[in-house]
Amino acid sequence: MCQSPKEKTKAAQKPPSHRPSFVKPCRSNGDLMMLREIEVSEEDHRSPPKQENVTINSLMTPRIQFVLLSSTMFIFFGIHNILQEAMMKVPGFHGVMLSYMEVLGVTICSWVERKYVAKETTRVAPLLSYPLLTFCLMASSSLSNISLNYINFPTKVVFRSCKLIPTMIIATVINKRVFKSYEYACAMAISFGVVIFAAVDWKLTPSFHPTGLILVSLSVVADAVLPNAQERMFRLGSSRLELTFFTNFFTLIAMTVTTLASGDLVRVVKLAMTSDTNLITYMVVYTFVAYVAISAFMMIVKNYGGVTAVLLSTARKGMTLILSFLLFPKNFSWFYVLGASLVLGGLLVISVGKTMQANKDVNKAVPSEVKPLMKVSDDDVEAGNNSKP
Repeated sequence: MCQSPKEKTKAAQKPPSHRPSFVKPCRSNGDLMMLREIEVSEEDHRSPPKQENVTINSLMTPRIQFVLLSSTMFIFFGIHNILQEAMMKVPGFHGVMLSYMEVLGVTICSWVERKYVAKETTRVAPLLSYPLLTFCLMASSSLSNISLNYINFPTKVVFRSCKLIPTMIIATVINKRVFKSYEYACAMAISFGVVIFAAVDWKLTPSFHPTGLILVSLSVVADAVLPNAQERMFRLGSSRLELTFFTNFFTLIAMTVTTLASGDLVRVVKLAMTSDTNLITYMVVYTFVAYVAISAFMMIVKNYGGVTAVLLSTARKGMTLILSFLLFPKNFSWFYVLGASLVLGGLLVISVGKTMQANKDVNKAVPSEVKPLMKVSDDDVEAGNNSKP
């Protein structure tokens, strides 16, 4: 049928219909709702997806993350060390209870992280694998803190930093391992630094007793054995959280039995309830603060590498010594500075050297896109090395 020119003009001026050709004219409310749903779904399909999950990492630059993690590590380790020395100043408080609170805090925090964050529900390693770890952790933590009854806190920190010495001796005697020249030089510097520090402490500290040096030295030996036992568990397929939780859980049971038998647990509870100081507050904060500091340190290792972690770890130990002398005045000698410099300097050189060599070996062994994360542990985690990777 032919259209007149007037009809053609009206047809051209009529706006085109947006209704899909396959939808019939709607007459009921149900049809209108159906048509609206089709249009909305088409609009949603055309629009870009909304990003609802915004992570913390996407909101902060790497520099800000590094500053926050480093600050967290320094602040919480500083609080941990200050509380440790403050509680040892309370008359009647015994050093073994520091270890008990550390193990209790790590047990609780690792259980919470394992259950609700990592959502681990199974155990890989057999229970018979844990007695050695339990013994080493109990000896390392308990003997270290008991030594504070006989030596001052800076001496304990310096001696706890010297795990390298027994590790090298064991490797040389048992495994016939030969180390590099700079490693022997660093070991000598650390040894001289320890001797100087102990000699000055012996001379200037009225409460000094050689028993403290024996106890802290034995704790270092136990601490040197601990990583080897942990490495075997990792080869069995155990995760870090599994190893941390079960090791500390069994250690907590053993320490509960021993402290109840000795009466230390009952005495410290009574002391906390009757003390005029803020001992009970110190104890509660101290129980959990170390886990936060260790977790921040492990995130630094993961995100920024071993060299950065070693540098921060060495700086933290220096901060620990400085805070001890500033906040808890004691007799001072520049030989303390000399001894500490030899120990921390030797540790820094040998740790950075090992880390850089390990990174070179990794670069040669595997492509860069599949490099494994190098495991670096803090040689002087005063919380008893409860959270090593």
